[in-house]
Amino acid sequence: MAAIEVEGLTKRYGHDVYAVDDLDLTVEAGEVFGFLGPNGAGKSTTIDVLLDYVRPTAGTATVLGYDAQSEADAVHDRVGVLPDGYSLYDRLTGREHLQYAIELKGADDDPDDLLRRVGLDSTAAERRAGGYSKGMSQRLALGMALVGDPELLILDEPSSGLDPDGIRDIREITRDHAAAGGTVFFSSHVLSQVEAVCDRVGILSRGRLVATDTIDGLRDALGTGATVTVTVDAPPADVDLRSIDGVSAVAVDGNEITATCTVPAAKLRVLDAIRESESELLDFEARQASLEDLFRAYVHPEADGATEVPR
Repeated sequence: MAAIEVEGLTKRYGHDVYAVDDLDLTVEAGEVFGFLGPNGAGKSTTIDVLLDYVRPTAGTATVLGYDAQSEADAVHDRVGVLPDGYSLYDRLTGREHLQYAIELKGADDDPDDLLRRVGLDSTAAERRAGGYSKGMSQRLALGMALVGDPELLILDEPSSGLDPDGIRDIREITRDHAAAGGTVFFSSHVLSQVEAVCDRVGILSRGRLVATDTIDGLRDALGTGATVTVTVDAPPADVDLRSIDGVSAVAVDGNEITATCTVPAAKLRVLDAIRESESELLDFEARQASLEDLFRAYVHPEADGATEVPR
Protein backbone atom coordinates (compact mmCIF):
# COMPACT_ATOMS: atom_id res chain seq x y z
CA MET A 1 0.00 0.00 0.00
CA ALA A 2 1.27 3.45 -0.92
CA ALA A 3 1.65 5.95 1.90
CA ILE A 4 0.38 8.77 -0.35
CA GLU A 5 -1.60 8.35 -3.58
CA VAL A 6 -2.72 11.41 -5.52
CA GLU A 7 -4.58 11.25 -8.84
CA GLY A 8 -5.59 14.19 -11.01
CA LEU A 9 -5.33 16.54 -8.04
CA THR A 10 -6.28 20.09 -8.97
CA LYS A 11 -6.78 23.17 -6.83
CA ARG A 12 -8.01 26.19 -8.74
CA TYR A 13 -8.77 29.64 -7.40
CA GLY A 14 -11.22 31.58 -9.53
CA HIS A 15 -11.35 30.64 -13.20
CA ASP A 16 -7.70 30.54 -14.18
CA VAL A 17 -5.37 30.48 -11.14
CA TYR A 18 -4.08 26.94 -10.57
CA ALA A 19 -2.18 26.25 -7.34
CA VAL A 20 -2.03 22.54 -8.24
CA ASP A 21 -2.78 21.34 -11.75
CA ASP A 22 -3.71 17.70 -12.49
CA LEU A 23 -1.14 16.22 -10.11
CA ASP A 24 -0.43 12.47 -10.06
CA LEU A 25 1.91 11.36 -7.30
CA THR A 26 2.71 8.15 -5.42
CA VAL A 27 4.86 7.95 -2.30
CA GLU A 28 5.71 4.39 -1.31
CA ALA A 29 5.52 3.22 2.29
CA GLY A 30 8.91 3.28 4.01
CA GLU A 31 10.62 5.79 1.74
CA VAL A 32 11.90 9.30 2.30
CA PHE A 33 10.37 11.34 -0.50
CA GLY A 34 11.63 14.82 -1.30
CA PHE A 35 9.00 17.24 -2.58
CA LEU A 36 10.72 20.13 -4.34
CA GLY A 37 9.68 23.32 -6.03
CA PRO A 38 10.22 27.07 -6.01
CA ASN A 39 8.03 29.34 -3.90
CA GLY A 40 4.48 29.30 -5.24
CA ALA A 41 4.91 25.96 -7.02
CA GLY A 42 2.05 24.34 -5.06
CA LYS A 43 3.94 22.32 -2.44
CA SER A 44 2.10 23.68 0.61
CA THR A 45 -1.26 23.52 -1.17
CA THR A 46 -0.67 19.83 -1.90
CA ILE A 47 0.13 19.20 1.77
CA ASP A 48 -2.97 21.15 2.82
CA VAL A 49 -5.12 18.90 0.62
CA LEU A 50 -3.51 15.76 2.07
CA LEU A 51 -4.45 16.98 5.54
CA ASP A 52 -7.92 18.26 4.52
CA TYR A 53 -7.07 21.84 5.36
CA VAL A 54 -8.01 22.73 1.78
CA ARG A 55 -10.54 20.98 -0.43
CA PRO A 56 -9.45 20.20 -4.01
CA THR A 57 -11.27 21.43 -7.08
CA ALA A 58 -10.84 18.02 -8.71
CA GLY A 59 -9.01 14.72 -8.23
CA THR A 60 -8.46 12.40 -5.28
CA ALA A 61 -5.92 11.99 -2.51
CA THR A 62 -5.44 9.04 -0.17
CA VAL A 63 -3.09 8.93 2.81
CA LEU A 64 -2.16 5.54 4.32
CA GLY A 65 -5.14 4.07 2.49
CA TYR A 66 -7.63 6.63 3.83
CA ASP A 67 -9.44 9.22 1.75
CA ALA A 68 -7.89 12.55 2.67
CA GLN A 69 -11.27 14.32 2.73
CA SER A 70 -13.89 11.83 3.91
CA GLU A 71 -11.57 10.06 6.39
CA ALA A 72 -9.49 13.00 7.58
CA ASP A 73 -9.70 12.00 11.27
CA ALA A 74 -8.12 8.63 10.54
CA VAL A 75 -5.37 10.39 8.58
CA HIS A 76 -4.63 12.83 11.41
CA ASP A 77 -4.42 9.96 13.91
CA ARG A 78 -1.62 8.35 11.91
CA VAL A 79 0.30 11.35 10.57
CA GLY A 80 2.76 13.68 12.26
CA VAL A 81 3.13 17.13 10.74
CA LEU A 82 5.76 19.84 11.02
CA PRO A 83 4.07 22.67 9.08
CA ASP A 84 5.90 25.56 7.52
CA GLY A 85 3.67 28.11 9.27
CA TYR A 86 2.99 26.84 12.79
CA SER A 87 2.06 28.61 16.01
CA LEU A 88 3.14 27.86 19.57
CA TYR A 89 1.48 29.00 22.78
CA ASP A 90 3.65 31.72 24.29
CA ARG A 91 2.59 30.96 27.87
CA LEU A 92 3.16 27.18 27.72
CA THR A 93 6.55 25.61 28.39
CA GLY A 94 8.20 23.19 26.00
CA ARG A 95 7.19 20.23 28.15
CA GLU A 96 3.60 21.48 28.40
CA HIS A 97 3.38 21.69 24.62
CA LEU A 98 4.39 18.06 24.33
CA GLN A 99 2.09 16.95 27.11
CA TYR A 100 -0.78 18.68 25.34
CA ALA A 101 0.11 17.01 22.02
CA ILE A 102 0.36 13.60 23.73
CA GLU A 103 -3.08 13.99 25.35
CA LEU A 104 -4.61 15.23 22.10
CA LYS A 105 -3.35 12.18 20.22
CA GLY A 106 -4.06 9.70 23.02
CA ALA A 107 -0.43 8.59 23.00
CA ASP A 108 1.83 7.42 25.82
CA ASP A 109 5.10 9.12 24.83
CA ASP A 110 7.48 10.44 27.48
CA PRO A 111 7.78 14.23 26.96
CA ASP A 112 11.37 14.22 28.22
CA ASP A 113 12.37 11.54 25.73
CA LEU A 114 10.91 13.59 22.89
CA LEU A 115 12.65 16.75 24.12
CA ARG A 116 15.99 14.96 24.17
CA ARG A 117 15.36 13.49 20.76
CA VAL A 118 14.91 16.94 19.20
CA GLY A 119 17.81 18.48 21.11
CA LEU A 120 16.03 20.53 23.80
CA ASP A 121 17.55 20.29 27.28
CA SER A 122 15.82 20.40 30.67
CA THR A 123 16.23 24.17 30.92
CA ALA A 124 14.49 24.72 27.60
CA ALA A 125 11.77 22.26 28.64
CA GLU A 126 10.78 24.52 31.54
CA ARG A 127 10.95 27.78 29.60
CA ARG A 128 7.85 29.33 28.09
CA ALA A 129 7.80 29.06 24.31
CA GLY A 130 7.30 32.80 23.98
CA GLY A 131 10.99 33.19 24.84
CA TYR A 132 12.21 30.56 22.37
CA SER A 133 14.46 31.35 19.43
CA LYS A 134 13.36 30.36 15.93
CA GLY A 135 15.56 27.27 16.08
CA MET A 136 14.22 26.19 19.48
CA SER A 137 10.65 26.68 18.27
CA GLN A 138 11.39 24.54 15.21
CA ARG A 139 12.79 21.77 17.41
CA LEU A 140 9.73 21.86 19.67
CA ALA A 141 7.34 21.75 16.70
CA LEU A 142 9.24 18.74 15.39
CA GLY A 143 8.92 17.03 18.77
CA MET A 144 5.15 17.55 18.61
CA ALA A 145 5.09 16.02 15.11
CA LEU A 146 6.83 12.90 16.45
CA VAL A 147 4.20 12.26 19.13
CA GLY A 148 2.59 8.85 18.76
CA ASP A 149 5.30 7.47 16.45
CA PRO A 150 3.34 8.39 13.29
CA GLU A 151 3.27 6.08 10.29
CA LEU A 152 3.80 9.11 8.03
CA LEU A 153 5.85 12.16 8.92
CA ILE A 154 5.19 15.28 6.82
CA LEU A 155 7.96 17.86 7.12
CA ASP A 156 7.37 21.22 5.44
CA GLU A 157 10.61 23.26 5.34
CA PRO A 158 11.94 21.40 8.43
CA SER A 159 15.37 23.08 8.53
CA SER A 160 13.97 26.62 8.72
CA GLY A 161 15.77 28.58 11.43
CA LEU A 162 18.03 25.71 12.46
CA ASP A 163 21.79 25.88 12.95
CA PRO A 164 24.08 23.17 11.51
CA ASP A 165 23.57 20.96 14.57
CA GLY A 166 19.82 21.24 14.19
CA ILE A 167 19.99 20.42 10.49
CA ARG A 168 22.07 17.34 11.28
CA ASP A 169 19.47 16.30 13.89
CA ILE A 170 16.71 16.63 11.28
CA ARG A 171 18.64 14.30 8.98
CA GLU A 172 19.14 11.72 11.71
CA ILE A 173 15.49 11.82 12.80
CA THR A 174 14.38 11.47 9.18
CA ARG A 175 16.65 8.48 8.56
CA ASP A 176 15.72 6.85 11.88
CA HIS A 177 12.00 7.21 11.19
CA ALA A 178 12.33 5.54 7.80
CA ALA A 179 14.63 2.82 9.16
CA ALA A 180 11.95 1.97 11.73
CA GLY A 181 9.39 1.44 8.95
CA GLY A 182 7.85 4.91 8.76
CA THR A 183 7.47 7.14 5.71
CA VAL A 184 8.74 10.72 5.43
CA PHE A 185 7.35 13.34 3.05
CA PHE A 186 10.10 15.98 3.02
CA SER A 187 9.04 19.25 1.42
CA SER A 188 11.79 21.82 1.09
CA HIS A 189 13.57 24.32 -1.13
CA VAL A 190 16.90 23.63 0.63
CA LEU A 191 18.15 21.21 -1.99
CA SER A 192 21.26 20.07 -0.13
CA GLN A 193 19.08 18.78 2.72
CA VAL A 194 16.85 16.86 0.33
CA GLU A 195 19.81 15.38 -1.50
CA ALA A 196 21.29 14.17 1.79
CA VAL A 197 18.30 12.15 3.01
CA CYS A 198 15.78 11.38 0.26
CA ASP A 199 15.33 8.10 -1.63
CA ARG A 200 13.35 9.75 -4.42
CA VAL A 201 12.34 13.28 -5.29
CA GLY A 202 9.45 14.92 -7.10
CA ILE A 203 9.92 18.34 -8.67
CA LEU A 204 6.87 20.60 -8.81
CA SER A 205 6.75 23.64 -11.09
CA ARG A 206 3.72 25.91 -11.50
CA GLY A 207 1.44 23.33 -9.96
CA ARG A 208 2.61 20.49 -12.21
CA LEU A 209 4.91 17.59 -11.43
CA VAL A 210 7.74 17.84 -13.98
CA ALA A 211 9.89 14.95 -12.73
CA THR A 212 9.83 12.06 -10.25
CA ASP A 213 12.80 9.75 -9.75
CA THR A 214 15.90 9.03 -7.76
CA ILE A 215 18.59 11.67 -8.08
CA ASP A 216 20.68 9.28 -10.19
CA GLY A 217 17.62 8.65 -12.35
CA LEU A 218 17.16 12.38 -12.92
CA ARG A 219 20.82 12.66 -13.92
CA ASP A 220 20.40 9.83 -16.41
CA ALA A 221 17.21 11.34 -17.86
CA LEU A 222 18.93 14.66 -18.48
CA GLY A 223 22.21 13.16 -19.60
CA THR A 224 24.08 15.07 -16.89
CA GLY A 225 25.74 12.27 -14.96
CA ALA A 226 28.90 14.29 -14.33
CA THR A 227 31.06 17.09 -15.66
CA VAL A 228 34.82 17.27 -16.03
CA THR A 229 36.41 20.71 -16.16
CA VAL A 230 39.90 20.84 -17.63
CA THR A 231 42.30 23.79 -17.50
CA VAL A 232 44.72 23.93 -20.44
CA ASP A 233 47.35 26.36 -21.69
CA ALA A 234 45.23 26.84 -24.83
CA PRO A 235 42.09 25.05 -26.09
CA PRO A 236 42.98 22.20 -28.50
CA ALA A 237 42.22 22.94 -32.11
CA ASP A 238 43.08 19.43 -33.30
CA VAL A 239 40.47 17.37 -31.42
CA ASP A 240 36.66 17.30 -31.36
CA LEU A 241 35.69 16.44 -27.79
CA ARG A 242 31.99 16.35 -28.74
CA SER A 243 32.62 13.27 -30.86
CA ILE A 244 33.81 11.25 -27.85
CA ASP A 245 31.46 8.45 -26.91
CA GLY A 246 29.59 9.36 -23.70
CA VAL A 247 30.08 13.15 -23.99
CA SER A 248 26.80 15.01 -24.41
CA ALA A 249 28.02 18.62 -24.36
CA VAL A 250 31.22 20.67 -24.35
CA ALA A 251 31.68 24.30 -23.30
CA VAL A 252 34.84 26.38 -23.62
CA ASP A 253 35.44 29.45 -21.44
CA GLY A 254 38.89 30.90 -22.01
CA ASN A 255 41.36 28.18 -21.04
CA GLU A 256 38.73 26.05 -19.31
CA ILE A 257 36.94 23.22 -21.07
CA THR A 258 33.88 21.65 -19.45
CA ALA A 259 32.55 18.38 -20.81
CA THR A 260 29.25 16.84 -19.72
CA CYS A 261 29.64 13.07 -19.48
CA THR A 262 26.79 10.58 -19.42
CA VAL A 263 28.99 7.61 -18.46
CA PRO A 264 31.97 7.53 -16.03
CA ALA A 265 34.45 6.27 -18.65
CA ALA A 266 33.86 9.36 -20.78
CA LYS A 267 35.72 11.53 -18.27
CA LEU A 268 38.91 9.54 -18.84
CA ARG A 269 38.39 9.67 -22.61
CA VAL A 270 38.22 13.48 -22.44
CA LEU A 271 41.43 13.68 -20.40
CA ASP A 272 43.22 11.24 -22.72
CA ALA A 273 42.13 13.18 -25.80
CA ILE A 274 43.47 16.45 -24.39
CA ARG A 275 46.76 14.83 -23.31
CA GLU A 276 47.24 13.53 -26.84
CA SER A 277 46.50 16.94 -28.38
CA GLU A 278 48.80 19.92 -28.81
CA SER A 279 47.38 21.50 -25.62
CA GLU A 280 49.03 21.12 -22.23
CA LEU A 281 46.73 19.87 -19.46
CA LEU A 282 47.29 22.08 -16.38
CA ASP A 283 44.51 20.96 -14.02
CA PHE A 284 41.14 19.19 -13.96
CA GLU A 285 38.11 18.70 -11.71
CA ALA A 286 35.31 16.14 -11.97
CA ARG A 287 31.91 16.77 -10.41
CA GLN A 288 28.60 14.93 -10.26
CA ALA A 289 25.58 16.99 -11.27
CA SER A 290 24.07 18.23 -8.01
CA LEU A 291 20.39 18.28 -7.18
CA GLU A 292 20.59 22.05 -7.61
CA ASP A 293 21.80 21.56 -11.20
CA LEU A 294 18.99 19.11 -11.91
CA PHE A 295 16.39 21.32 -10.25
CA ARG A 296 17.43 24.28 -12.40
CA ALA A 297 17.28 22.19 -15.57
CA TYR A 298 13.76 20.93 -14.82
CA VAL A 299 12.26 24.14 -13.43
CA HIS A 300 14.09 26.64 -15.65
CA PRO A 301 14.88 24.75 -18.89
CA GLU A 302 14.87 28.04 -20.78
CA ALA A 303 17.83 29.41 -18.78
CA ASP A 304 21.14 29.84 -20.54
CA GLY A 305 23.17 26.68 -20.42
CA ALA A 306 20.35 24.52 -19.02
CA THR A 307 19.88 21.09 -20.50
CA GLU A 308 16.67 20.50 -22.41
CA VAL A 309 14.23 18.54 -20.27
CA PRO A 310 13.08 15.26 -21.82
CA ARG A 311 9.37 15.05 -22.60
